[in-house]
Amino acid sequence: MEFEEARPAGDQPTRQRVARSILVDGPSTAAALAERLALTPAAVRRHLDQLVEEGAVEAREPRTSATRGRGRPAKVFALTEVGRDSFDQHYDDLAVQALRFLRETGGEDAVREFASRRVAFIPERFDELVEQHPELSPAEVLARVLTDEGYAAAVRDVPVGEQLCQQHCPVSHVAHEFPQLCEAETEAIALVLGSHVQRLATIAHGDGVCTTCIPSIPAPTEQDDSVAPAAQRHGAQPRRDTLVPSTQTSAAPAAQRHGAQPRRDTLVPSTQKETVTP
Repeated sequence: MEFEEARPAGDQPTRQRVARSILVDGPSTAAALAERLALTPAAVRRHLDQLVEEGAVEAREPRTSATRGRGRPAKVFALTEVGRDSFDQHYDDLAVQALRFLRETGGEDAVREFASRRVAFIPERFDELVEQHPELSPAEVLARVLTDEGYAAAVRDVPVGEQLCQQHCPVSHVAHEFPQLCEAETEAIALVLGSHVQRLATIAHGDGVCTTCIPSIPAPTEQDDSVAPAAQRHGAQPRRDTLVPSTQTSAAPAAQRHGAQPRRDTLVPSTQKETVTP
């Protein structure tokens, strides 16, 4: 990464470390940067001031209550578009022009097809790494696949499951105009994980990080006896009162409520024969 430098050359490597730490770990406070880089808070603030002046970093109000005890919340520092440009971008204005031409000549379907083919590396590399690293969870394997392609991805646990965080996006400039790239990526992520996922934020839309929620509760495909235990493991109330009863007297009304024909003619005779036979 090359930043324009007006201060002594000896400061340059540290400034690059500060910027790269924000790239890899996402928007950060000065205190967090100082701890990660083993620098004094004053030194970090000096570099941040210069990065802000260059337009590579911007200060933002925190979304959560990241406070320093009492007083106002500590500001977080995030890379701007200029700052991201300082790192290797795989696509530039030429890619945008090419996709515009593709859209004009082939329509939106052609753009979607291109977007799908671009992320074909995700299922291909995912299958390879799953075999090579059986100790990793599926989400961790996915993060490694994306990191190898320049996305600086990581996985963190959240109350509802896992969260995939991509601190860098090689196609953010292009995806800003062509959201099909983000949509195809999300579909590929859901495909390899075998689960519905939800995009919460994207760098292409101005967020500091691409965030994808991976719920730990799978969508049930059918109602059977295994649904209730799975739901209970995730805090749902047991459904024993509605799923477990299996007496014949309650089966007919339940079936009728769902539109089925009453089974009284077939069930009752067989029951009576069993009860009266010596």
